[in-house]
Amino acid sequence: MFLAAAPYFQRRFDSDPALLRNFQSAILSVSTVGGLGSMIVLTKLQARANYPKRITMALGINAVVFTLLALSTKLFLDVSTRVYFAFLMVMVLSASLASGMCQNGVFAYVSSFRRDEYTQGIMAGQGVAGVLPCIAQIVSVLSVPKNKHAQGSPQVPNTSAFAYFLTATLVSTATLAAFSYLLSTKRVTHTLHHTTDDDAESASPHERKPIPLTTLLRKLIYLASAVALTFTITMFFPVFTQQILSTHNPATSPRLFQPATFIPLAFLFWNAGDLLGRTLPAVPALRLTAYPRLLLLLAVLRIGFIPLYWLCNIGGRGAAVESDFFYLVVVQLLFGVSNGFLGSSCMMGFGEWVEDDERAAAGGLMSLCLISGLTVGSFLTFFAT
Repeated sequence: MFLAAAPYFQRRFDSDPALLRNFQSAILSVSTVGGLGSMIVLTKLQARANYPKRITMALGINAVVFTLLALSTKLFLDVSTRVYFAFLMVMVLSASLASGMCQNGVFAYVSSFRRDEYTQGIMAGQGVAGVLPCIAQIVSVLSVPKNKHAQGSPQVPNTSAFAYFLTATLVSTATLAAFSYLLSTKRVTHTLHHTTDDDAESASPHERKPIPLTTLLRKLIYLASAVALTFTITMFFPVFTQQILSTHNPATSPRLFQPATFIPLAFLFWNAGDLLGRTLPAVPALRLTAYPRLLLLLAVLRIGFIPLYWLCNIGGRGAAVESDFFYLVVVQLLFGVSNGFLGSSCMMGFGEWVEDDERAAAGGLMSLCLISGLTVGSFLTFFAT
C-alpha cells in the first residue's frame, strides 16, 4: 500500500527536495527495521506463543493505521511537510510492527497443519496483496477528473488517496472477520496445538519446547540464506519504480502513461509477476524444494536484474532502451516472477528439512530471515540511485 501510493506522497513532499528524494527509502527502512525488530522478539517467544492472537492483533492495528492515513488526506492538510513526514513514519512503523506480528503468526500457524500447499497459499495471498493495491490506486486516480500541477509533477487527488487508503481498512476488517470465523471451528482449534483441549486458542496456550535457532539454522542454512538474499535484492525495485517514467511524451500520452498512473502500473506488473511466481512451485516439475543449494544459486543470479533498471527512463532523463514494454515486461514482470518463485519455494521447502515438532519454530525463523533480507535491502537502496 505504501509503495504504490508513491505519486500521492510525491505530491505531499514536493516542496521539500530532500524529503521528495528520500521518502521512499525512508519508508522502506523504517518499515523493515520495525518488522525485523518485532520478528526477532516474537521468534524468541516461542514457548507460549499464541499465534492466532498475534494475527488478530496485527489485523486490528492495520485497520487503525490505514483509517488514520485515509483521514489524513482530508484533515490537517496545511501542516508542514516535516510534520506530515513524521506522521507518515509513525504510520509506517506501526504497520511494520503489525506486519512482523502477522508474518510470524501466519507462517507458524500454517506450518502446524503439516501441509506445504497451505504455506504456498499464504505466499500466493501475499502476492494478491501486492496486486490489489496497485489496481486500487490506478482505478482511484482514473475515476476522478485529472489534476494538473504547475510544476508537472504527478498529481493524485485527495479523494482518490482517501479511497485508496480506506480500501486497506476494509480489507483488514474483512480479513479479521474471516479469520475469526476460521478460529471458531473446532477442527482448527484442535490442530494448532495438537491437543484434544477445545480451549487451545485461549490466552494461555500450552507450553512448547523451545527450539534453539542454531539447531534450525544448521538444517536450513541454504534455504534461509536464499530467502534472505532474494528479498535483499528485491528491495531495490520500489526505489527505481517510483522514479522511472514512461517513454511516451508526457504532454500527449494517455492518462495511463502519466506518472500518477504509470508508477502504480509498473508496481502492478512487478506484483503480477510476483503472484505468478508464487504459484509456479505448485507445478511438480518446477518444484525445487529438494534442491536448496540450487535455490541459493538462483537467488544470487537475481542480482543481474538491478543493472537493467539503469537502462530505463529514470527521472525522465531518457532511456537507453526506449521501450515501456522492455521496462514493464522484461524488467518488472520477470523480476517479480523470480521473487515470487524463489520466495515461495524457500518458504514451502523448509518443512521437508526439519522434524514435525520443529515446524512452527522453523516457520518463525524463515520469516525472520525474510524480514532480515528486506531490512538489509532497504538500507542499500539509499545508494541505488
